[in-house]
Amino acid sequence: MPDPLSSRLKELIVDTLRLEDRAPADIPDDEPLVGGGLSLDSIDALELVVRLEKEFGIKISSSEEARSALGSVAALAAFVRQRADPARLPL
Repeated sequence: MPDPLSSRLKELIVDTLRLEDRAPADIPDDEPLVGGGLSLDSIDALELVVRLEKEFGIKISSSEEARSALGSVAALAAFVRQRADPARLPL
């Protein structure tokens, strides 16, 4: 069964970055988000960080922290789980 948080994160990535040619299910959990198959750049990463902060009430306070959190969908899910209010996470 797919992880609900990973699925939600993939939906946010596609929606936030307007990736019309990608379906959320097409994004592998372990693929690098920046510099990987999605070809995200620093502006994309910033847009995604802002959306994540609003969606989950988390704070990504530095570029190093963002780089680590955006390592992959799996890394992002772990980061969000660690910092978000559990009530804001998908079931």
